[in-house]
Amino acid sequence: MSHTVTSDFLQGIIPMPARRALGKEKIDSLEKLSEYSEKEILQMHGFGKNALEKLKIYMTENNMYFKNSDA
Repeated sequence: MSHTVTSDFLQGIIPMPARRALGKEKIDSLEKLSEYSEKEILQMHGFGKNALEKLKIYMTENNMYFKNSDA
């Protein structure tokens, strides 16, 4: 099964391995992304702290936030 990213979701924001990880989980919008905690995102293969930081900045600029991992 291929996990090729076909959309341009987050293109230019985070590196390709991180985009593939989101594609594998069928996360293709900031709304879907906000249903995950930072910890859950970091556990995905292809995601590191650098990609997470870039993603957090982008989400904040768009008034979207990760789920609180304490909930």
